[in-house]
Amino acid sequence: MSTRNKLAKFKEVSQFKNVYENFHPKIPDLIWVDGEKVERKGKWNELHFKNDNPITLELACGRGEYSLALARKYPDRNFIGVDIKGARIWQGAKIALEEGLDNVAFLRMRIEEIANFFAEKEVDEIWITFPDPFLRKSKANRRLTSPRFLDTYKKIIKPESIIHLKTDSPELFAFTEEVLDEYPNVTIHYINRDIYNDELAYAELAFKTYYEKQHLENERTIKYVRFSLNT
Repeated sequence: MSTRNKLAKFKEVSQFKNVYENFHPKIPDLIWVDGEKVERKGKWNELHFKNDNPITLELACGRGEYSLALARKYPDRNFIGVDIKGARIWQGAKIALEEGLDNVAFLRMRIEEIANFFAEKEVDEIWITFPDPFLRKSKANRRLTSPRFLDTYKKIIKPESIIHLKTDSPELFAFTEEVLDEYPNVTIHYINRDIYNDELAYAELAFKTYYEKQHLENERTIKYVRFSLNT
C-alpha cells in the first residue's frame, strides 16, 4: 500500500463515528471524530452503543472481518475490534458504516494499554484472531496469551468470561497451552488443534478472516481454544 493511500485512509478514518484512536500509549487520551477527546471507559454502552448489551472485544482485529461477522450474527451484542493498524481498521469500519452495523465499533491502540479504556468488568467476551505469534523467544511477552496480557484482561472482563484464541501458529498455540496450564484459576472449556478436521463445535468458528483463508490455501491447520480466567 502506498504512503499516499495510507494517509488518505488515516484522514478518512478520523471522520468515522465508529472509530476511536489513541495516538500516544503513555497519554491515555481517546480521540474521536474531528480530533475530539472523549471518555468512554466504563461508558461504552451508555455513550456509544446506547444500550445495555454485552460487549465483546476482538483483539488484533486487522480488517475487522470477525467483528463484522459476529455483529451480523448477534445483533443483540456489541462488538469492538482493536488493532494498532489504522489502514486495516479503515476497511472494517467503512463496511460497518455502509451496512448500518451500529453494534460494532473499532479502537485503534496498543492492546497492552487496553485497561486504560475499559472499566473493571465492562467486557463480557474476548476473541483473539490470528495475532502475530512473535516467534522469537525474546518477544514472548508480546504474545497476546502471555501472562502479562492475561493479567490485563482480568482487569476488564467479568468473572468467568470466555476468551477465544484462533490461530494457525503451532508455536503460539503450544505456548498458550503451557501458559494456561500454569496460570492460576484457568478453566479450559474446549480445545482443538485442527478445527476443520471434523464438524465445527461452534458456529462462530466458520467465520474466516483474510489471513485465515490464506493459511488454509497454504494447508495450515487452524487451532482453537476457549477458556476463562476465574477472577
